[in-house]
Amino acid sequence: MKPGMQVGQQATITATVTPDMYAQFEGNLVHPAYSTVSMVYHMEWAARQIILPYLEEHEEGIGGGVSAKHLNPTPAGSEITVTATLREIKGKAVICDLEVRNRKEKIGEGEVTQYILPKEMIKQKIESMKA
Repeated sequence: MKPGMQVGQQATITATVTPDMYAQFEGNLVHPAYSTVSMVYHMEWAARQIILPYLEEHEEGIGGGVSAKHLNPTPAGSEITVTATLREIKGKAVICDLEVRNRKEKIGEGEVTQYILPKEMIKQKIESMKA
């Protein structure tokens, strides 16, 4: 990992809620609102922005855990903002706190853990899991 990553760093992404982000299972609409699945995706994407500038060419980040609370619904057309704040670097683990907001209120919060590992190690682990 390249030097410079520091606790307290932030990264923010924005997105506009679209119908493909609605709560749905197997093509069946549950609610015409921003889904928890989409929120977790955006949380991971925001946390990834923290590590990207610090990855060496031979390294990659891999997910190690996500916890999320979805607090309020958000309809299509709304802009959401997801902010990742680096809370801790623990060995190869990079742990971020996440906050998700629409223009009106906080709609989600959680934590994302990523591990910075050699690409070859990740590749070998994936290969070892094949039948």
